[in-house]
Order: sequence, then C-alpha cells, then structure tokens
Amino acid sequence: MSVPRTAVITGGMSGLGAAAATRLAADGVRVVRLDIAAGADLEVDVTDADAVAAAAGRIGPVDILVNSAGIVGPNVPLWEVPLDGWERTFAVNVRGTFNTCKAFVPGMRERGWGRIVNIASMAGKDGNPAMSPYSASKAAVIGLTKSLGKELATSGVLANAIAPAVIETPMNAATGAEALAHITSLIPMKRLGRAEEVAELIAWLASDRVSFSTGAVYDISGGRATY
Repeated sequence: MSVPRTAVITGGMSGLGAAAATRLAADGVRVVRLDIAAGADLEVDVTDADAVAAAAGRIGPVDILVNSAGIVGPNVPLWEVPLDGWERTFAVNVRGTFNTCKAFVPGMRERGWGRIVNIASMAGKDGNPAMSPYSASKAAVIGLTKSLGKELATSGVLANAIAPAVIETPMNAATGAEALAHITSLIPMKRLGRAEEVAELIAWLASDRVSFSTGAVYDISGGRATY
C-alpha cells in the first residue's frame, strides 16, 4: 500500500480550514490541524516563526500545506485603523503564511513533490471598504504566492492561491454588518459561499489532478470576480 500523503492545515479548527480538513481526509490524506484553538492536533500560533519551525520538526515530512489561518482585522476606514490592528492583521495573514511556507517548502523541494494552497480573498484583488488591513494583507498573500510559484516552478512543488468572495464562516461572523452587507451585495449569485464549496477547490489544488498551474489565483466568488 502507498503511504498516505500528509497535509498541514493552519486555522484547521474552523471555517475554510475545517472544511478543507474534512475534504482532504475523505481523499485519504493524513491531516494535521494547526490552530490556536483548543482541540487542534498542534496548538501553534503561526505568527511565531520558532513555534512553526518546531511544529514542522515534530510533524515530519509534509506533502500539502493549506494556509487558512486568518483574521478580518478592524472594520473601520483606513484613517481610523489603530496601528496594532493593522500590524496584527498582517502578522496573522501574511507573516503566518510566510512562516509556514519557509518551514515546510524545503522538505517538499527535497522530495520533489508538494502542493501549497494559500487562502487569499477577493478583497485582495478588489479592496473592500472599511477593511483596508484585511484587503492589503490578502493582496500580499497573492503577491507572495505568485513569487513562490515561480521560484518552485521546476521543483515538482506547486503553489497557488484562492480568492473567495464572502463565505459563511465564523470569521465572517465577526465582520461588521454594514461591511458584510456591502460585500455580499457584490455577488451576482446573491448568496454567501459555503465552506464545503471552497474545500472542493482546495482538494483539487492539493492533488495530482493539478499539474500545469502554479503561482495562480483561483476565484471562487459567485460571479463577483472581474479579473
């Protein structure tokens, strides 16, 4: 029997991370959930580079990395954003993604196979009002993924991002009502996305079924995407 692949999913205890964990497990993938929430396989703060590196050492070889840990950050106009709110949003959404990629990519390169799926957002392409830290941080995740995909293009390791529109998750339950209503109104399908719908895209990007795509951004937006 072939050895099952191992996936690390950050933010794996809720929302898109939890849905991805369930979907990948259905494909026979061994899933390791990293989260700060109780019940995670490893309780790890992705903003802490040393903690992430230590987790990588404990887990061993990893084939799939799904970066789902993220926060919305302050829901106010840019000129009202507190500095610590800006910095915390970037710490989780961008530094966290950087830390995990830095920890797990070398092993993937050595073994000649890997799949990295970074969860960005339509906000990173369009910009959402009263969400400048979130929008800017997700734009950074897109840029990071495009660069990483080119760096790994001949290695057997593929790195892609997904850009969901607003999805019905606990994270978006914390989004301000006015901001949430606005971004939902932009979706031509006139509904929120479901986590399991996004998980299907993640499962494809984490598999052998994707073979000629790297450094790309996949929209899953109910028609919102315009480019």
